[in-house]
Amino acid sequence: MSRFSIKAALTGALLFAAASTTALADNITTFAPDNVAIHGTDPVAYFTEGKPVAGKDEYTAAYDGVTWKFSSKENRDKFVADPAAYAPQFGGWCATGVSFGVKIPIMPDKWSIVDGKLYLNAHDGAQRRFNERTEEVITNANTNWPGIKETPADKL
Repeated sequence: MSRFSIKAALTGALLFAAASTTALADNITTFAPDNVAIHGTDPVAYFTEGKPVAGKDEYTAAYDGVTWKFSSKENRDKFVADPAAYAPQFGGWCATGVSFGVKIPIMPDKWSIVDGKLYLNAHDGAQRRFNERTEEVITNANTNWPGIKETPADKL
């Protein structure tokens, strides 16, 4: 093998390893079963329609290392223009769970928008606690998130 071929092969292997590590890390920080955020629910629809709406395969965007689906081109374009405005807090993990220092998978129909930010929860009990103690849950979750963000859910 020529010197150029070895260098190209090593560069390719390093890029593949870096991309693989990034994908794993992003699935740790962003709840994305099968690498799709919010179980394929359109994050913009929570704001524009006031409810969870299933995204479509033809309207997708990549953000934070995972795929996001949208119900329309308009919603996809809004998200791409300002993803931080529409992406759920705490990487889409259960906000109430994060307030206790754990990462719990969410259900797209357990949600709230508070001060222009989307918060998702895992089940009725978590949503009830969030609704009853909103400020406390958000404060505790904001405190806990930096310490658990990079930790896999099963290691917490």
